[in-house]
Amino acid sequence: MQSPPIKRALISVSDKLGLAGFARGLAAAGVEIYSTGGTRKQLESEGIPVRDVADYTGFPEMMDGRLKTLHPAVHGGILCRQDNPEDLKSLAEHGIVTFELVVVNLYPFEATVAREGVTPEEAIEKIDIGGPTMVRAAAKNHAFCTVATDAEQYSEILEQITADGCTTFELRRKLAGEAFAHTAKYDRAIADYFAGETAEGPFPGTLHMSFRRKAVLSYGENPHQQAALYAQMAPKGANLVSAMQLHGKALSYNNLLDLDSALSMVRAFAEPAAMVLKHNNPCGAAVADTLAEALRQGLAGDPLSAFGSVLGLNRVVDAEAAEVLAAPGLFIEAIVAPDFDPEALEILTSKPKWKANVRLMKVGDIEPSRCGWAHRCIDGGVLMQEADVSPDPEQEWKVVTEAQPTEAQMADLRFGWEMVRHVKSNAIVLAKGRMMLGAGAGQMSRVDSVEISIKKAGDRVRGSVLASDAFFPFPDSIEQAAAAGIAAIIQPGGSRKDDEVIAACNQHGLPMIFTGRRHFRH
Repeated sequence: MQSPPIKRALISVSDKLGLAGFARGLAAAGVEIYSTGGTRKQLESEGIPVRDVADYTGFPEMMDGRLKTLHPAVHGGILCRQDNPEDLKSLAEHGIVTFELVVVNLYPFEATVAREGVTPEEAIEKIDIGGPTMVRAAAKNHAFCTVATDAEQYSEILEQITADGCTTFELRRKLAGEAFAHTAKYDRAIADYFAGETAEGPFPGTLHMSFRRKAVLSYGENPHQQAALYAQMAPKGANLVSAMQLHGKALSYNNLLDLDSALSMVRAFAEPAAMVLKHNNPCGAAVADTLAEALRQGLAGDPLSAFGSVLGLNRVVDAEAAEVLAAPGLFIEAIVAPDFDPEALEILTSKPKWKANVRLMKVGDIEPSRCGWAHRCIDGGVLMQEADVSPDPEQEWKVVTEAQPTEAQMADLRFGWEMVRHVKSNAIVLAKGRMMLGAGAGQMSRVDSVEISIKKAGDRVRGSVLASDAFFPFPDSIEQAAAAGIAAIIQPGGSRKDDEVIAACNQHGLPMIFTGRRHFRH
């Protein structure tokens, strides 16, 4: 299909990121620019020639800007089929010009309704009418019209116009699809807002989720499974989807799962923290005064499992920490951290045997855990729940035994309790010196989890504390713990046999805390 030369552009954007450079490039390529309101003023302030749409249509903006572009002189120029003589005749009869490029993004409705305290009146005023209409018209007529709805599209459009005076049909068709996705997402946000206004509780009557494909992965959990990564339209905060990969091989499906879990764990700690993951469970973890020391202790928790692990760190990686990671005999698959300083980057990419392959992921400042929603697919639907990321209210904890935990034991109990929520249930964590010594994960029996965690801790078990993600249904696990030399226990409580469990602790002089809150992770 022959591409029409781009003679005129209609520009009306709410988000003006990258606009000045794009418009300046269009003007330099001989494209005449028409614009409205704030966009026109912005372009004029940049010294870019622009014609006011109101002057062109002969109708001023009305109703506080609600009515600007809804006019035949605008939409006729966008929708005209330039190979259709009747369309061209209609334009000539009514003095309408063609628009071969439409650059529009919409009022910030989602950002407005996300603001605390926003009123219904404020929300309604951010429902764009003319913008989506122009976008849909241009996308429908993509055979003759190019539509841009995102600043990331500007460079490719301008490159083609500068080189050839037009855009390719392939680009126009791709942009049309993105434009319809843009308006669909916008309408969904509006529908969700109104559904939320009338919903009972926090769950909408209809759940809409919109993601954009970011990458096709080499394979999924196993080589015979295909996989891809999809991103939210505007992911917020530190996350793996918008992270910058500074070094290493492409991320795999399993890398992304493990790195995301590692990031979730380190969010919970204000002190320097290191999390060591294998198969989506922590096999080592520690907090300390420095990142290097947290790494030493985290890697020492289960050295055998740490080989080929994924790391999560909540501080910028410095040279001292990098030297810990470059120790002989250690192999790391991937690391997520706020950043890596130049010296650390040099060490990690030149010293270890795995230097060429390790994936180094920079996510920026890692903020504390945020409340949010978690979704999991099941056949025929999606489960939705509040994410288990909120700190537990320690004032609700109760020491239910005769023995009281020491100050040092309390520090370890807090650490163990934070870690156990990240281990697959039935979950047991042993900790000492704010370092994880062993974990029992994903067992059908809590007794088995206790046994595994004790085995992992080895000779270090004496004097450690034990955290359990759910109650002990029988005192048998307490007997195991006491025999191994465990010094204190924290668990939710709530079993019918709590009295027997407490009695077993009292018999062995073990302090035990009931938190009143369970942390299953299936």
